[in-house]
Amino acid sequence: MAVDFVYRIEQPHRAGMLARVCGAIAGGEGLIGDIHTITMGRDRSIRDINVEVRDIDQAHALAAILDGLDEVRLIAHHDRALARHEGGKLKIVPRVRVETLQDLRDVYTPGVARVCLAIAQEPALANRLTMIGYTVAICTNGTRVLGLGDIGPLASMPVMEGKAIFHSAFAGLNAMPILIDETDPDAFVRTVLSIAPGFGAIHLEDIRVPDCFEIEERLIEALDIPVMHDDVHGTAVSTLAAILGACAQLGRTLDEQVVGQIGLGAAGYGIATLAHDAGARAVIASDPNPDATGRAQAHGVQVGSYADVMARADIVVATTGRPGLIAPADVRPGQVILALSNPEPEITPEAALAAGAAYAADGAVVNNALGFPGIFRGALQAGSATISIGMKLAAARAIVRLTVESELVPDPLDQRVHHEVAAAVAGAARDEGLARPERVPAGM
Repeated sequence: MAVDFVYRIEQPHRAGMLARVCGAIAGGEGLIGDIHTITMGRDRSIRDINVEVRDIDQAHALAAILDGLDEVRLIAHHDRALARHEGGKLKIVPRVRVETLQDLRDVYTPGVARVCLAIAQEPALANRLTMIGYTVAICTNGTRVLGLGDIGPLASMPVMEGKAIFHSAFAGLNAMPILIDETDPDAFVRTVLSIAPGFGAIHLEDIRVPDCFEIEERLIEALDIPVMHDDVHGTAVSTLAAILGACAQLGRTLDEQVVGQIGLGAAGYGIATLAHDAGARAVIASDPNPDATGRAQAHGVQVGSYADVMARADIVVATTGRPGLIAPADVRPGQVILALSNPEPEITPEAALAAGAAYAADGAVVNNALGFPGIFRGALQAGSATISIGMKLAAARAIVRLTVESELVPDPLDQRVHHEVAAAVAGAARDEGLARPERVPAGM
């Protein structure tokens, strides 16, 4: 797993010294990123040099190389990600200022009592008069975190904070990580039902298969607010957008394409079933788990072997967590290959393209951050109690509309993407009769 390290270097301020330091980093097989000048004096300068390394051992070996250079002093080096997480990534701040006695009377007693009574008489007002309508609970038990497996809820918190940042930065929503120390689906569901009144939507995250399917289904049935497992549906929306983008670039239509899905975990199941719902000519999937293949077959997905998928599919998606699974010799000329496992894909895009693929991408390009913030925003914007298939398809098509030529998907940092996804999702909810104007938060 690649690691970003920062090396703070003090060196003589004269021509050639920075080149010498950079040469030493290259000789130690480090990949230089940003360089920031901290101070620049008459005789010496101090710089922070960001370097991508293979692992921690290489990071420390590179530090020893730099510390051994004549006239150069290594002041410090640290893991950039760990440093960036000091103190956590989130905080709760008020939306109103309290500076006068009248402010106090408005936001607390006696004014707050009238607001409480109004909500007691008309519960839908809670979405307008509190933070509930803008707030998403990100619920996990940490049983399937990224490519790390079952690391538990506490260790999953940095991921949940990251998801919360995307909700805020991309969709203007509050999002609160909720760590649930329960691996039993019954206990997990009970816990979410207990805290649900304080939230406008439930975002499920990093829950193992098959528990995630049962948990999501039961919560959707029990709650009157949107519930979505992002690993299943957010990933599926972003991947479908990439599939549709590839079709557009190649002059094909989805109803002419066979989509192959290798791996039917949470993401793979979501991708295969949404591709089927979007109108692919056929979807064929492979997975060694008969429960997984049975679940997919019940949704209209055909089941075959890995060899069947590679032989028949025009577009191949892999979500197995097995680096190198797809051999270059198995790639057919003109195929689209989306190898999405992180941190290492089933085949690198470079290898797939060299083997004749028309397009290829990995999980760094096809990112579920393209989808989930706007999907939740759109559902809340419409006051919908659910996130339908039509709303997910609308989200994928909105992403495609903002994809530039030669790319499969747009930049997730482009704010227009999330605005357009939210608008498309809200519009689909209205078209399907799912909108409830009385539940829409003020200002949405």
